[in-house]
Amino acid sequence: MSESQVYDEVENHSTVREVCANGLRMETSAVEAKLDEGNIQEAESSLREGLSLNFEEARALLGRLEYQRGNLDSAVRVFDGIDLHAAIQRLQPSIAEKRSSRRSRSNESVTTVSQHATGLLLEAIYLKVKSLQKLGMIAEAAQECKSILDAVETIFQSGIPDVQVENKLQETVSKAVELLPELWRQKAFALFLLYSGVEANPPSLASQVDDSYVPKNNIEEAILLLMILFKKFHLGKMKWDPSVMEHLIYAFSICGQASALASQIEEILPGVVNRCDRWNTLALSYSAAGRNKVALDLLRKSLHKHERPDDLLGLLLAARICSEDSLLAFEGVGYARRAVANAIGQDEHLKGVGLRMLGHCLRKQAKVASSDTERSHLQSEALKSFNEAIAFERDNPDILIELGVQYAEQRNSNAALGCAKQFIDVTGGSLLKGWRLLALVLSAQQRYSEAEVVTDAALDETAKWEQGPLLKMKAKLKIAQLMPMDAIETYRFLLALLQAQRKSFGSPGSHMVQVEDDNEFEVWLDLAKLYSRLSQWKDAEICLEKAEAFKPYSAAIMHTEGKI
Repeated sequence: MSESQVYDEVENHSTVREVCANGLRMETSAVEAKLDEGNIQEAESSLREGLSLNFEEARALLGRLEYQRGNLDSAVRVFDGIDLHAAIQRLQPSIAEKRSSRRSRSNESVTTVSQHATGLLLEAIYLKVKSLQKLGMIAEAAQECKSILDAVETIFQSGIPDVQVENKLQETVSKAVELLPELWRQKAFALFLLYSGVEANPPSLASQVDDSYVPKNNIEEAILLLMILFKKFHLGKMKWDPSVMEHLIYAFSICGQASALASQIEEILPGVVNRCDRWNTLALSYSAAGRNKVALDLLRKSLHKHERPDDLLGLLLAARICSEDSLLAFEGVGYARRAVANAIGQDEHLKGVGLRMLGHCLRKQAKVASSDTERSHLQSEALKSFNEAIAFERDNPDILIELGVQYAEQRNSNAALGCAKQFIDVTGGSLLKGWRLLALVLSAQQRYSEAEVVTDAALDETAKWEQGPLLKMKAKLKIAQLMPMDAIETYRFLLALLQAQRKSFGSPGSHMVQVEDDNEFEVWLDLAKLYSRLSQWKDAEICLEKAEAFKPYSAAIMHTEGKI
């Protein structure tokens, strides 16, 4: 193959730039001047005359020149003038020509030149893809990649007589495939795994590579793919796509990995996502992971007067977090009132949610009231808020539970009993909290045997992992009925359940493990008190030691030890 048949790269000789083809060389200064003036057609004519090129070849070299100069927009405009499919059809020899080329060295030379021209055109489209990718035009880049693959398929069907040219084409194809936007391929597959409803089994152990991570199910694989996309965003290899974060939030939420989600959101570079949106999403993630203090600090920044003080969802989340802590209840009342005010005339449902949160915060605030008068006033305000919320959320049975609890705390057991029965009727008895409230109200009325019947019925309808609160309630009902041995037996069942749950919830220190630890601590402490009533001091001390392993400096343990 002669050197004149090779289309070279644009070359730099000290300060002089040259372009060469067909054995001819040409300085690019005049061509670049025309490009700088926007005269693409004149620049193309100069190359065609100076290097004996056709239209597509001249455009390919012009585009390459602009790409190497960093003028991506101009490079794309130049490359847009190339009709790749039509050019390749013209360059591909017919079957008769290919047969005759085997007998004629001149024809073989022409054929080889046409293959080189084809390679030049493919490279031009590849550089166009690179330019589009750098400009953030992902969809357009993907379409151009597809055109390269289609063109190469046509070329290989016609046969390639030169090995070196074949290698060049294969190299271009490999680069084009690498440039196919990962966003299209990985994201589409991740969404299929998340929402298809079809579960694939993991590969057999024999086919797995040592020390490699193999997803156990579709959700894990989807999360892995989405996290890879996140990494590419962080490295600047892809344009930010907010839908990826939305799908990742959904994937992590359905598998209860809120902490992992928060870690991913923390890695998002500043400026990619609006900072208030980032704070709110992080707050939601940390709240789900049980880190309410961190979540509330983030929301305080988001709801600052210089940020988004009237953000409805942020206000509601902040009010909900505050409603779980009596010391934060006063702050939560402020958030809830602002949410209700902002929801007026905008979203009736969220206004109802705001009234519910207001009721919860007022109820918590009443628990730390400094006087009976203040406590009574706050409880009345809470009851009023729950009743107002019903008007906006008639289809939400949870309000009946909340209203029933508020009635119970105000010693209105008959009203509380009515709410519990109404909730069970509305939900068909499918939810545990309805049965618990009914049993608690019956117990408060000293109707212990009826409360136990309700608890047993609920246990029969409840999955094993959810039976803990019911077993604890049943044990206390046994104690109230002066049946301590039955209570001890029930506590033993409950301990076995809690210990099995802790083992199944994964790594130590997770939120769910901490919850089960707290529950087990309370069971051991209750058992210690129960054994002390029975004067079984040794058993009581053993139970206290078990409880102390969870909370060594608990005031409740010290108080019980003193009584023993």
